[in-house]
Amino acid sequence: MTTVGRRRTLSPRELTRMKDRVSFVYLERCVVHREDNAITAEDGDGTRYIPGATIGTLLLGPGTTVTQAAMKVLGECGASVVWVGEHGVRFYAAGRGLTSSSRMVEAQATAWANRQRRLDVARTMYKLRFPDLDVERFSRQQLLGKESARVKASYRDESERTGVPWHGRKYIPGQHDMSDAPNKGITSAAQCLYGVAHTVTVALGCSPGLGFVHSGHDRGFVMDIADLYKVEIGIPVAFDAAAQGDEDVDGVTRRLLRDRINTEGLLERCVGDVRKLLLGEGAEEGTEEDKVGLVGDGDQLLEAGRHHPDEVVW
Repeated sequence: MTTVGRRRTLSPRELTRMKDRVSFVYLERCVVHREDNAITAEDGDGTRYIPGATIGTLLLGPGTTVTQAAMKVLGECGASVVWVGEHGVRFYAAGRGLTSSSRMVEAQATAWANRQRRLDVARTMYKLRFPDLDVERFSRQQLLGKESARVKASYRDESERTGVPWHGRKYIPGQHDMSDAPNKGITSAAQCLYGVAHTVTVALGCSPGLGFVHSGHDRGFVMDIADLYKVEIGIPVAFDAAAQGDEDVDGVTRRLLRDRINTEGLLERCVGDVRKLLLGEGAEEGTEEDKVGLVGDGDQLLEAGRHHPDEVVW
């Protein structure tokens, strides 16, 4: 197999923009190492090469061993690394962002600490879900109730669309295998969306824990952002995976979700939504200072080796 060409270490300004990266790569039962500026995944079937700076989130499943050299290059690339438990439903860790500016986290902290501003951001999040609703007329609890009804309606609609029976949302921590196919898919899709949202949050220099709808959790803001796309993307993908049968629902969900995220440019949209929520309308692109580590020409990375993440055994 052709190896990745030797080249110098990339500077932050040369790294692929976060919004242009592959959303996530899932690996299990392999040894993750580094060769030049690529991540390698070695198992009994051989070695696969993954350009590190094109990854948003690397999900390490059961049976994986990762070297210090691999973690170093992933850290330099600003990719989040998440150790996940059986079936990928546990989240353990994430890397740091490359931005050199504190503008985003200061804006987030300022909004979070002000009661009225915090409510305004939460309402804006609901406005993204309900574009035709006058969210100013409703309290936080009323908006939570409307969101709950919307999610339940989505379950019913997707069940009818795919023909997959739906008996309600049932998830018991530690008993993933006891769930039916659509519940497995919904859980797996949610965890992947959390990974993507965590990556964007960290990459932009925001705090994962300062949530506006979710509070008291170390990933409250991550949950806030991930939930913006749950009904539109996560739940439909879960039911599509369940419709393919009970075998490997989790793996099918990850593959379908990865393709949907990349096809629809969700990373770019997620970056814009976070900026708009914290900095206001017209702030999606940010300043040059904000973009350190998020800009650059990704072609240089691809020249390092024509290995696409789709070559990885999922």
